[in-house]
Amino acid sequence: MLTHGGHLLTCLRDDYDWIPFPAHWDLPGGGAEPGESPIECALRELHEEFGLRIDPGRLTARVFDSSASVGRDSWLFHGLISKDEIAAIRFGDEGQEWRMMPVAEFVAHPRAVPHFRDRVRLVLAGTGCGI
Repeated sequence: MLTHGGHLLTCLRDDYDWIPFPAHWDLPGGGAEPGESPIECALRELHEEFGLRIDPGRLTARVFDSSASVGRDSWLFHGLISKDEIAAIRFGDEGQEWRMMPVAEFVAHPRAVPHFRDRVRLVLAGTGCGI
């Protein structure tokens, strides 16, 4: 979860009926590969999906219960992104489009991935990010 001002980096998922939450607004991320740590996974997915590489020290982590697998953890990392980094985004081949969406719009959006609406609200509450 990368923010700039009161905006959040989001992508519109592909509209295929075989994927979870087709045509919903999502955050960068995905599943870990074998032997990959949560932070390694987050950084790899960010690079694959948006062409960005950021220092792991810029991210803070929060662990949630997985919405997909009972008894597993789901990690949500938060960091700030600069205007230059936003300008350097090169959207990958997953998803229909990306945008810096106002945080308040994402947490209220009927087509945002439901568990991420709640998690963004929890993590960003009181940070001045527009909630």
